[in-house]
Amino acid sequence: MTTTSDDGPSTPDVSYPVAYFITWTCYGTWLHGDERGSVDRLQRAYGSPSVKPSRNRLLAARERLKGNPFALTAFARRSVDTAIRETAVRRGWTVVALNVRTNHVHAVVSGQTRPEAILQAFKAWSTRRLAQAGLVPDGQKVWTRHGSTRYLWTERGVQMACAYVSEGQGPSLIPNHPANSDD
Repeated sequence: MTTTSDDGPSTPDVSYPVAYFITWTCYGTWLHGDERGSVDRLQRAYGSPSVKPSRNRLLAARERLKGNPFALTAFARRSVDTAIRETAVRRGWTVVALNVRTNHVHAVVSGQTRPEAILQAFKAWSTRRLAQAGLVPDGQKVWTRHGSTRYLWTERGVQMACAYVSEGQGPSLIPNHPANSDD
């Protein structure tokens, strides 16, 4: 995005990054202490090490769950994918890359909005879509609180995030999804 003025040439608008790399998990499916690592409120600064695997921390996290873990079925993944894309169109955001997995979602999104607002909208509209389809039992938590919101300030950063989202997770789990084609 560029800004223009009457007294000179256009200048880049550096108030927003090129895009955001946003990730969030399904409730109860990726807990602190898990062998895959995680990020907590104390270790969340860019470049900080992830939370180390810990059986005790994992067991404690499981005990604190207020409901059953929630995983996305094939139909639920397609519903979430559709809800995210529709929300982006309504809000004027661009989904650059999206991969809805059984227990988490990765999205690379551009838009002149704070990433926390994008994350909140995606989760809210996805939950509504899942509930309308009867895929969420009453009282079931769908998503964990918050998520990861990384700022991508360069085109190279966007390319790397897109490669991870599109190729680093394995093939899309959504049948007949464009990401599955060999074209």
